[in-house]
Amino acid sequence: MDALSEAVLAGAPAEDLANTPLPAAYTAAHLRTEDVGIFEGVADKDVRKSLHVGEVPMPELAPDEVLVAVMASAINYNTVWSATFEPLPTFAFLTRLGRQGGFAARHDLPYHVVGSDGAGVVVRTGAAVSRWGVGDHVVVSCVQVDDHEPATHADAMLGSEQRIWGYETNFGGLAHFAVVKASQLLSKPGHLTWEEAAGTLLTAATSYRMLISDKGARIKLGDVVLIWGATGGLGAFAVQLVKQAGGIPVGVVSSREKARALRALGCDVVIDRSVLGVGTAVTGDEMIEQGKRLGRAIRQAVGEDPSVVFDYVGRATFGISVFVVRRGGTVVTCGSTTGYQHEYDNRYLWMHSKRIVGSHAANLMEQAECNRLFGLGKLVPVLSEVHPLDDVGEAARLVQLNQHIGKVGVLCLAPEEGLGVTDPELRSAIGESALNPLRQ
Repeated sequence: MDALSEAVLAGAPAEDLANTPLPAAYTAAHLRTEDVGIFEGVADKDVRKSLHVGEVPMPELAPDEVLVAVMASAINYNTVWSATFEPLPTFAFLTRLGRQGGFAARHDLPYHVVGSDGAGVVVRTGAAVSRWGVGDHVVVSCVQVDDHEPATHADAMLGSEQRIWGYETNFGGLAHFAVVKASQLLSKPGHLTWEEAAGTLLTAATSYRMLISDKGARIKLGDVVLIWGATGGLGAFAVQLVKQAGGIPVGVVSSREKARALRALGCDVVIDRSVLGVGTAVTGDEMIEQGKRLGRAIRQAVGEDPSVVFDYVGRATFGISVFVVRRGGTVVTCGSTTGYQHEYDNRYLWMHSKRIVGSHAANLMEQAECNRLFGLGKLVPVLSEVHPLDDVGEAARLVQLNQHIGKVGVLCLAPEEGLGVTDPELRSAIGESALNPLRQ
């Protein structure tokens, strides 16, 4: 292990970290350009074949950037997309970014360090960075923006130069070190371990924008919210947010095991779609029939149709979402894990004055508000298991096959779980079982 990593693990003071030389290379989970095309004509695009763990060169730091020693990270579905080279190889993103020249040219490499979550210790800051210092404990937002772009100052997610770090940029979080913009950083909640904190920000903040923000559904007290995939990384945080906002979460899952996990999260209504026979990629009359079955089940449980539907599943569920949401209700979507081409009966949209809202990630203010809720103990992590970085392929495979619950964490520099807590009093007050409801 290099001297800087050893210093971080030893809890060295900021001055020592700043004076310890950077390693010339570091360990990272990455993709390689020579693997593009290996899944052509292959039915099972097994991400374990394309995700490599090994040494990559340490990049130069731009003036507005920070180098973070990553203690832990997590798997998101964009890593699955990256590793299957679908819907297109992410090297195309890196090439496009590199054309800007200057420091952007660093990203256009024959390897791509992936990962869009992270928690760790700041070990270097660029010359233009003033808010953060070496030694700070941070969590990393997945959103990189151009703060010279006017749209960024209205809503960062509207900027044309907005990118997802570790997916549309290089030097991501599934590694011992990560290069991030200073505007991606937030303070790590002191009562959380490294792996707990690393698995929160991307999915929780995405759910926050979808449900709470004025850019999304803006749910209110008493709203019935249908949540597809309610034990996934997005869905498990959505359940918590609806509960905290005074709403009534109706969670849909695909197995009895996931139904048990959903009850552990405190979801008011749990629907096992495998029993009810809904949530399959269908169109026409069968889609409407599935919507009717789901609607009856929801009305039987809560007495009314949902005012909001939270849908990141996509093709398999979207038509049902549009059908089942109440008159004047909102379907909010941030992804399409089962396919991007959605079909729905437009009569049930226009004639019933419903809305479809597209939502992507979250701006820094939304991220900060969401992170504050973790700091207050109002939101808790949804980790189900944790893997070492060397086993990142297995971790990503679980997500690829939808065999996971909540978030799958990855230890990077942290040698074991349970490290990084600086506020043990708050942790004790909340309780271990409450902080890890999906690991019981």
